[in-house]
Amino acid sequence: MRKITSMILPAALLLALSACGDGKTRRVELTVFAAASLTETLTELKDTYEREHSGVTITYNFDSSGTLLTQIQEGASCDLFLSAAQKQMNTLDEAGSLLADSRIDLLENQVVLCVPEGNPKGIDSFDSLAQALEDGSILLAMGNSDVPVGQYTQKILDFYGLDEEVLAAAGNITYGSNVKEVTTQISAHSVDCGVVYRTDASSAGLTAVDSAGAEMCGQVIYPAAVLGESKHPEAAKAFLEFLQSGAAMEVFEKVGFTPAG
Repeated sequence: MRKITSMILPAALLLALSACGDGKTRRVELTVFAAASLTETLTELKDTYEREHSGVTITYNFDSSGTLLTQIQEGASCDLFLSAAQKQMNTLDEAGSLLADSRIDLLENQVVLCVPEGNPKGIDSFDSLAQALEDGSILLAMGNSDVPVGQYTQKILDFYGLDEEVLAAAGNITYGSNVKEVTTQISAHSVDCGVVYRTDASSAGLTAVDSAGAEMCGQVIYPAAVLGESKHPEAAKAFLEFLQSGAAMEVFEKVGFTPAG
């Protein structure tokens, strides 16, 4: 069997790349499932990584972490999963679906309250949001209950003693199937305010009027792990290592992420 002698590759990729019969390098196609709030940053990092690793092609599947979890459970091919909350990763971990010792806490985000341009209803804090919801004078956009940003919002409503079902039935809450749908509703002035991540507010050019503290909704941690059934585990681990690098963190921090830990 021929040896690859003239290529300089990260050690983790040596097991993932091999020589084909015609002497050409076989390309590794990594499939990465990632929370929708990582769309802009991971797209930028893909271009950088592929330029530096000519044998690797990265394909992303962006959606809510709950939807991605369901797809993985139903057998979708996935090498690396980046979730916007621990709950979805815990489910896979408990089922034995993750590659041993590959799980890490990658990033931390913040939950923020955003308003459309001009802030017509004058919502300037979570306190004023709670008051306006109590008197039924606003329409709030939030994520569905299977979406991490929606789950964080539910905790904020609970913090203020607000009944989500009552508010939704009264027409004071509308929903999005992922955080991008919530930001779109805010940008389009379809709602009076919405709860999203700081990073999505930055990417969408939205005004964040308040941030939720840990006492309101807990920490917003993004875990990442290689799937046990990955077809390219070494290449997936190498890409995950890159995402923890200083160069990658600079891209994440530009939109408001911070390193977890």
